[in-house]
Amino acid sequence: MGENATRILLADDQTLVRAGFRSILDAEDDLTVVAEAADGAEALRLTASERPDVVLMDIRMPEVDGLEATRRIVADQRLSDVRVVILTTFDLDDYVYGALRAGASGFLVKDTEPAELIHGVRVAARGDALLSPTVTRRLIAEFASRLKQPRVSAELNALTGREREVLTLVASGLSNEEIATRLVVSPATAKTHVSRVLTKLGAHDRAQLVVQAYESGLVRPGWLE
Repeated sequence: MGENATRILLADDQTLVRAGFRSILDAEDDLTVVAEAADGAEALRLTASERPDVVLMDIRMPEVDGLEATRRIVADQRLSDVRVVILTTFDLDDYVYGALRAGASGFLVKDTEPAELIHGVRVAARGDALLSPTVTRRLIAEFASRLKQPRVSAELNALTGREREVLTLVASGLSNEEIATRLVVSPATAKTHVSRVLTKLGAHDRAQLVVQAYESGLVRPGWLE
């Protein structure tokens, strides 16, 4: 384990699932599993005590489910640096959408390939790009398209033209570096723009920006495919 390894909490009620994920993650020099939880209540306690960088959170667990646990973690200012990645059996799932709206960084399907799991944890820890952008956009677009009316917020109206452009690029799954290339600015400037959009919209994570972009009608299903 490296000195600056990403610290991970595994929350899943299936012992074998946790064991399998642990063996994959602990084999990497830059990743380490610091705790395991068998239900949402335990996940909340351990997140508060261990302060992991990333929580891999099963969506359906006894006591407190993954959706409620995600909400509570995101709402706790002391845990603002913790990134939650949802683990699910099916990608098109109302619970997953709810978790993304609540502030989860993204999601992984449980039967994902080991390389995708490792990559997903690293991406979430960086807070740089949305996990599995194509699948996540499809999920968000599916549920956002059910809205009868766009949810236009005062916060969205407060964005500058450039910030709206940045929001659209984030919604397409672009990283800060890719946004910088598209806008012909430095990566530091792109990061500043994204940070301002996060702050103005009161979003915890980039996934919430994607949700708001779709739900506001700024981006429509199919535009970014």
